[in-house]
Amino acid sequence: MSEVEIGHVADYFAKIGVVAIEVTAEGIKVGDTLHFVGHTTDFQQTIESMQIEHEQVQEAPVGSNVGIKVKERVRSHDKVFKLVGE
Repeated sequence: MSEVEIGHVADYFAKIGVVAIEVTAEGIKVGDTLHFVGHTTDFQQTIESMQIEHEQVQEAPVGSNVGIKVKERVRSHDKVFKLVGE
């Protein structure tokens, strides 16, 4: 599996465990596996659902700010990669 950088963490809401990702390349969709990488962050998670402006969406194009529930803490400016290929 290879990785493609698709954006970075814009914000993290600890109480509800939701990350706001600024999508700067590629675009993402439900079912994609993301890899969060930062100074103390390093985990992978498959997107089960995501929202743009409190509306459920299946895809997020380049330029979107999307909210995704995550299982671990992330930090602002952590890089976000999408796993691609086999």
